[in-house]
Amino acid sequence: MNRSLRTVLVVGIAVSLAAVATYLVYHAIQNRPAREVEVPHAYAVVAAHPLTLGTRVAAADVKVVPWPKDSAVPGGFTAVEEVVDRGVIAPVAENEPLSGNNVASKEAGAGLPPTIPPGMRAISVKVNEVIGVAGFVVPGTRVDVMAILRESNKSLARVVVSNVQVLAAGTRYDQEVAREGKALPGTSVVTLMVSPADAELIGLAATEGQLMLTLRNPLDTTVTPSSGTYAARLAGDEPPPKAASGASARRAASPPTPTPTPAPPPPPKRPVVIKAGVVGRGGQ
Repeated sequence: MNRSLRTVLVVGIAVSLAAVATYLVYHAIQNRPAREVEVPHAYAVVAAHPLTLGTRVAAADVKVVPWPKDSAVPGGFTAVEEVVDRGVIAPVAENEPLSGNNVASKEAGAGLPPTIPPGMRAISVKVNEVIGVAGFVVPGTRVDVMAILRESNKSLARVVVSNVQVLAAGTRYDQEVAREGKALPGTSVVTLMVSPADAELIGLAATEGQLMLTLRNPLDTTVTPSSGTYAARLAGDEPPPKAASGASARRAASPPTPTPTPAPPPPPKRPVVIKAGVVGRGGQ
C-alpha cells in the first residue's frame, strides 16, 4: 500500500469516528430528561389598565398575577379586596403593582383630598385659554402665579407664589366630559397645591386683581425673585437701573483713598525772660 492511500484511509477513519461520536452525544442530550427549575413566587395586585390621579379603584381596574417571592413589592397587595374603594394618589401604568405609594388608605377615600400631603392645601383659580398657558397647564406641571393689580393711578405685575404643582386642570365636570371624548369648556379652573400662607396670597391676589400662570421647567426649582413691575416701565418712564461701566465701575469697586491727616502744629515757643543778667527759658 503506497503512502498516499494510507493517508486517505487514516483520514477517512478519523472522520467516521468523529461523526459517530457526535451523533451519540447529540442523541444522549436529546434523550436526557429536562429539569424544571421551580422559582418560588407569590401574588401581586397590578393595574389592569392605566389609572389616573384621584380614581376610586374598582374590582375591574385590577388583577392578580404571579410575582417572584424574592422581589416582593414593598407595601404591595395580594388580593383584589385589599385595594377596592381606595383612591389613586399617583398615576399608575398598566401592569404596575399597586402599593401604598400610589393608592391611599381606605379611610382617606378617593378623589383629590388623599393626594394632598399633610401641611399642604389645594386651591383652585379660575383660568381661561390664555391664563392657562394655552392648555399646557396639566396635572403634574409646575407654574408660577403672577398677580396683576390695577389701581387708579398705576398698575403692578408681580409673582406672588413660585414653583407650585398643578394637581388638577378643569372641574370635576370637565374631567368627566373629557373622558367621554367631548370638548372642554372655554373657561375652567386649575387646582394648585400650596402652603397655607401661599393660599392666602393667591386668594388675596385673585380678589384684588387678575391672576396669570407662567409655566416652568420641572427641573428648575429656583425660586423666582420678583420686586414687581409697574406700568411706567412700559412707557419708558421708569427704565431699569443700569450697571456702572468703565472708570465709574472701577471707582465704585475700588475703596476711596484715605486723605492723609495733617500733622499738628508745633507748640509755641515760650518767651525768654531776662532776670539780673541771667538768661533762661520759662523761668529757668
